[in-house]
Amino acid sequence: MLTLLEQIDKGTLWHSPGGVHPPQLKSLSNQTASARIAPAKQYRIPLPQVGDCARLSVNVGDKVAQGQQLTEGEGFMYLPVHSPISGIVSNISLQHSNHASGLPVLTCIIESDGLNSQVDYQVSTLGELTNQQILDKTKQAGIAGLGGATFPSHIKLNPASEIDLVIINGVECEPYITSDDVLMRENAFEIFKGIQVINQLLSPQRIVVAIEDNKPEASSAMQQCLTQFDDLQSTVKITVIPTKYPSGGEKQLIQIITGREVPTGSIPAQQGIVVHNVGTAYAIQDAVLHGKPLIERLVTLTGEQVKQPGNYWLPIGTSVEHALEQVGFTAMDNQKVIIGGPMMGYALPEYNVPVLKGTNCILAPSANEIAPDVDEKACIRCGECAVACPALLLPQQLFWHAKAEEYDKAASFNLKDCIECGCCSFVCPSDIPLVEYYRIAKSALKNEAEEKQQAEQAKIRFEARLKRLEDEKLAREEKSRLAAEKRKASANSASNKSTVAEAMARVAAKKKAAEQEGHSKTAEAPSETGASNGKSAAVKAAIERAKAKKLANKSSETSDSTAAEENPQPVNDKKAQIAAAVARAKAKKLAANQSTDNSASVEENTAPVDDKKAQIAAAVARAKAKKLAKQNADAGIYSTTDSETVDSSTTEAAAEVSSNAEPVDDKKAKIAVAVARAKAKKLAKQNADDGIDSTTYTETVNSESVDSSTTDTAAIVSSTLEPVDDKKAKIAAAVARAKAKKLAKQNADADIDSTTDSETVDSESVDSSTTDTAALVSNTAEPVDDKKARIAAAVAKAKAKKLANQQKLSEKE
Repeated sequence: MLTLLEQIDKGTLWHSPGGVHPPQLKSLSNQTASARIAPAKQYRIPLPQVGDCARLSVNVGDKVAQGQQLTEGEGFMYLPVHSPISGIVSNISLQHSNHASGLPVLTCIIESDGLNSQVDYQVSTLGELTNQQILDKTKQAGIAGLGGATFPSHIKLNPASEIDLVIINGVECEPYITSDDVLMRENAFEIFKGIQVINQLLSPQRIVVAIEDNKPEASSAMQQCLTQFDDLQSTVKITVIPTKYPSGGEKQLIQIITGREVPTGSIPAQQGIVVHNVGTAYAIQDAVLHGKPLIERLVTLTGEQVKQPGNYWLPIGTSVEHALEQVGFTAMDNQKVIIGGPMMGYALPEYNVPVLKGTNCILAPSANEIAPDVDEKACIRCGECAVACPALLLPQQLFWHAKAEEYDKAASFNLKDCIECGCCSFVCPSDIPLVEYYRIAKSALKNEAEEKQQAEQAKIRFEARLKRLEDEKLAREEKSRLAAEKRKASANSASNKSTVAEAMARVAAKKKAAEQEGHSKTAEAPSETGASNGKSAAVKAAIERAKAKKLANKSSETSDSTAAEENPQPVNDKKAQIAAAVARAKAKKLAANQSTDNSASVEENTAPVDDKKAQIAAAVARAKAKKLAKQNADAGIYSTTDSETVDSSTTEAAAEVSSNAEPVDDKKAKIAVAVARAKAKKLAKQNADDGIDSTTYTETVNSESVDSSTTDTAAIVSSTLEPVDDKKAKIAAAVARAKAKKLAKQNADADIDSTTDSETVDSESVDSSTTDTAALVSNTAEPVDDKKARIAAAVAKAKAKKLANQQKLSEKE
């Protein structure tokens, strides 16, 4: 089986699907040799023309020479633009573009000076240049594919994969266009020079020059010229292929020459094949060997409206309007001027646009050559477009999705594989401009892809910015931390010398402060002696109260059993009240004796009696008085007072109450009131002389001994002692309770009759808090209200009556 190269050498060709056979109409322009037209006064150089965006390196008013570079750039796809003539930059502004849309683009306008002064071109030989130098010269010359696609040639000359086959495209299948045909006829030698450069860069196994069979003169010229290049004899082969449109397409030509189909989404270089146009080969040799940039190209000016059709060398930037004027163009009504051929070209909306690197033909047809615009009709789904498609696509599906603006669905039908050859539109019986729909859809997808790419780049920039800000923040924090550590270290080193001295100073200051405090305490000691004595007395009194309570409990347990047998009747609460009154009288006597010693400390600690503390003290006193009364009643002790303590009027009132069991009349109440008033006045006089405050007593009251059941008794007892104010009554009740507790202790220890004189009570054992409270009572005493006195007298008479009855029962037994 023959290899591919052997089949190529043998001249084997493969069939290409689809395609049409439109009228050629090439004879209008290929009958004459190429020529030049008169230079224009103004040239327009749009920026950019090919590849990535470029920066303009000249300003308005600058003088430029022919071949001078006008732009700068660093992109991989960047190609520079050069001045086609010498002159002055007159304007840089937005001008109409050489495009079907006519959208304005940035354009550098150069006014020709007519001198044609040019830069110095570097002439070189192929042997003295390296491959990289060849690529650099190709790029700096701005060489692009001149077959119409204008892809940067330096990229195709430096592929990533190994190249086995190079195809030089001289097919030129588009109707009317003959520029490549004339170029091969007249400049075959220069084309083969360019092929030598390509061969050195790519080192392919075969180079095939493909020419359609409708160009016999061109194929003959190329065949004859090949004999002059011995180094290419074994590598280069001239192949003539059948005429069919679009055989000149890159993928279609590869399929015809090799029988291989380039997969969708792939490029020929990945299959080991590279395709270059014959005009590109000519431009490559001009740039590499002569150092001349791409500033002009051969353009076909044709059509029945052109009087002198032919192929002309037009500088890049020449106005289309000027070129047509030079060849005798006459415009008719609704005249169309088409850039390119009738199949793949586009009509210009404005004639005053420049010639570009990809402009290979300017067609000015008459009404006989091109049909007028007709209305689009509905698709009849005949399928002719699918048969004619050389890319084996489904044009009707692409049309429906493109018309509905469903571009993503159109892309799913391989819209990007469409070469826009126009075969589908050519055969459509409904006159649907299918290619126009496909171009719009491609542009929409391209814009969408660019927006997506920009969004991705913006995201990357945003994330990079966030990372940069975070890094800067961390750097600032680290810098601050290091600065703080440095300051701390500096402060420590500076303070190390004075640390010992400061410590010694602090010790001395503390010692001095301690001495001063000791002196102040020594000075304050005398004034505080009375208070400390009162405090220690309060502590002792608390201890004594605890002991008295314990003994009282034991005595009550013994007397309870005896009283249950002898007296089955319960002890009346009024007895306890009478006993409490007797105890208060005794306590007052003792308080009067001790007031002189404790007056100094009491005065220092004087404070108003708190209502809450008074209530607690009253409750405590009630509980103690109740217990004492019970003990006295059970033991048969009669609670009467000494004549020094209780006035004779009080004794008479008590006897009267005990002898009378009937209710108290008004006369007796008045007598009791008089007795109580006399007692109050006597006590008030004694306490006023002493000036003792009772505030310290509240510190010694023990709240644990409070009995809630004695509330009423405390109220009655306090009413017999205190003046009108309720607060004073509570204080008086507290005083009575303290006295009762002391008396109970004495009775339990000695087991004596309750009539013992109050002078026998040891003044040293009296609670200091009781003394203080008694002083407060004496200070706050006021004249007794008549109503309260009458109530107190009634209570006293009832108690006396009860005690008298019990006394009589005890004597009888």
